[in-house]
Amino acid sequence: MFEKVLVANRGEIALRVVRACQELGVAAVAVYSDADESALHVRHADEAVRIGPPPAGKSYLDVEALIDAAKETDAEAVHPGYGFLAENAAFAAACREAGLTFVGPSAEAIEKMGNKSAARRLAREAKVPVVPGSDDASSADEAAQTAGGIGYPIMVKAAAGGGGRGIRVAEDEDELRKAVQVARREAEAAFGDGTLYLEKLLVAPRHVEVQVMGDHEGNVIHLYERECSMQRRRQKVLEEAPSPGISPGVREKMAEAAVRLAREAGYANAGTVEFLVEDEEFYFIEMNTRIQVEHPVTEMLTGVDLVKEQIRIAAGDPLSLEQEDVPMVGHVMEFRINAEDPDQAFMPSPGEISWLEVPGGPGVRVDSAIYQGYQIPPFYDSMVGKLIVWALTREEAISRARRALREYRLEGIKTTIPLHLRLLEGEAFRSGEYHTGYLEELLNGD
Repeated sequence: MFEKVLVANRGEIALRVVRACQELGVAAVAVYSDADESALHVRHADEAVRIGPPPAGKSYLDVEALIDAAKETDAEAVHPGYGFLAENAAFAAACREAGLTFVGPSAEAIEKMGNKSAARRLAREAKVPVVPGSDDASSADEAAQTAGGIGYPIMVKAAAGGGGRGIRVAEDEDELRKAVQVARREAEAAFGDGTLYLEKLLVAPRHVEVQVMGDHEGNVIHLYERECSMQRRRQKVLEEAPSPGISPGVREKMAEAAVRLAREAGYANAGTVEFLVEDEEFYFIEMNTRIQVEHPVTEMLTGVDLVKEQIRIAAGDPLSLEQEDVPMVGHVMEFRINAEDPDQAFMPSPGEISWLEVPGGPGVRVDSAIYQGYQIPPFYDSMVGKLIVWALTREEAISRARRALREYRLEGIKTTIPLHLRLLEGEAFRSGEYHTGYLEELLNGD
């Protein structure tokens, strides 16, 4: 086991990793920008190193500064969390070259799965179904020819990156030609890579992901699925498990497909295989080569500490459990609490937390790094916390979530708590019969 791990992130995920390290008897090193000097992950870490001014490009995205911080503190490993450099193959390689263990998959695996065109090809080799499309759309003419064979509507997607960027929808050839140009510019600006591919647009699919974990001995297991269809602008808002919209047969086949893909990729550490599901059919869309924002859903469903498992695997230990040892008990929901104003087109709402009351009680978990008096900086993601609830049944989980959200008092800023309460009252959510377009339709009054 490591003696010291540097946590190359901020906010609630940095605090989460710090706590996991300390419970394993491992010293945790925090890094911070000037905007985060008083942050909780800094306060609770065993050591802390300033890495630069507030802009992420000059701090949390500065590979050299992070490597220097690890060397300065004699850290043996680097945990990237999620976001920032978590899926950056060059960062994973830089850690390795500096003699540091990257707590995650290899740089090669990140690169292989990070390119969505290459990932589609690998999925087909592993006999995992993919959405009809093409692995490359190098020109508008080529895209138009491919789309003509697949049929419209069609999605133009960036092969690199994520977060909903570099994605456009086209209903006909004219729109497709424009979409190719726009998506390529956006992908080049966001990821430095303008490579595109095409996918047939599924009109009302569910977005379901499977958590996998592999070790360096070739063992791979799944920890069931998470329903992630409640999205706004292709960003997840609420997740739950098990999915209320898939049958036991689809669940089993999808989980087996995710494990098969991870083995084909030679994957080690935590990862998530994402699928679209429609009419009892599922299709691979991408693999996230990191711990997810929504990992607490799986932890509360199975009782497995995913972050500790990550660290153990990175240290060379085999998986601590086999597939038949992974339980699935009850129902879990996670609500992302963002500092945004739902009444003002979800504009960011940075500022000082003037009052904070966090919900509690059985089956309630809050992952957050804010406190009363904390100044939310305007430089980073707007998520300020995650409310996770567990109960034996989905109906009970909904009731518990409603109670917990009403208890959650966060004053001084606007938050998305009212939106979550509204979602809980909707018939589509209560019945579990919602899809990836549901929230946008609700907000637009459709």
